[in-house]
Amino acid sequence: MSGVRPLGEGLRALGVRPGAVLLVHASLRRVGAPPEAVLAALLDVLGPEGTLVVPTFTAGNSDTSPAYRKRIHGMTERQVTDYRAGMPPFEADRTPSQGMGRLAEAVRCHGEAVRSAHPQTSFAAVGARARELMAAHDEECHLGERSPLAPLYRAGAQVLLMGVGYEVCSAFHLAEYRVEEPPHREYSCVVLRDGERCWISYKDVALDDRDFGALGRAFQAYGDTRHEPVVRRGPVGDARARLFPLARAVDFATGWLARNRPRGLFTEPSQIAAGFLH
Repeated sequence: MSGVRPLGEGLRALGVRPGAVLLVHASLRRVGAPPEAVLAALLDVLGPEGTLVVPTFTAGNSDTSPAYRKRIHGMTERQVTDYRAGMPPFEADRTPSQGMGRLAEAVRCHGEAVRSAHPQTSFAAVGARARELMAAHDEECHLGERSPLAPLYRAGAQVLLMGVGYEVCSAFHLAEYRVEEPPHREYSCVVLRDGERCWISYKDVALDDRDFGALGRAFQAYGDTRHEPVVRRGPVGDARARLFPLARAVDFATGWLARNRPRGLFTEPSQIAAGFLH
């Protein structure tokens, strides 16, 4: 099992620097270290001027998700009504993330964490710029210009993938908003308003991560042709890790998606990353 010091050495060798803004996706099973050790190593390397960000998405409060449809399959009308009545509303300071991993939960539960307000695709951050970067997250914008991804783009953030592939790279979703005439769809979820449960619905870009693996491989291949490789690779703990600039990834993804995706709405998004929420 990796300790804080060797984890920090791996992060520094990869290129993580003090003062950076870092969006992290990780599989701690592959890293081979507990969440408290990984979190401590990340915060130590980033230092007091750095900021750590993780996705803290939630799916359990939505009735427009594949997960919901799977859950109610075979239920009677009465059972569906009862199930909907018991679905927990999103509360930014209490609702656990779902499917985002143990590091995301460790960050969310940190005493100095700030969480964005979106009821399905929130982020949590710890560090010098946490409040600034999490401040604005429009309830009707999952991962676009009115989400933390846009401030992260402007802040020169880096993306760190530890033991996971490009399939879970949430930054790529910002590119879905930047292609010309992206498809939209209806979303619905239950939230808390003045202490009362209520349902909200809204239209937003139809998120789909099914081709993010191919997109990531193309981005990495492109980066390897530059004078300085765009994607830095190396071990962190027991895992293979990648570090790259968020803005470079989003810019590349915007062009790649415009060239490689057909116009129109995919019928069934994947359940790899954000897709399972919606």
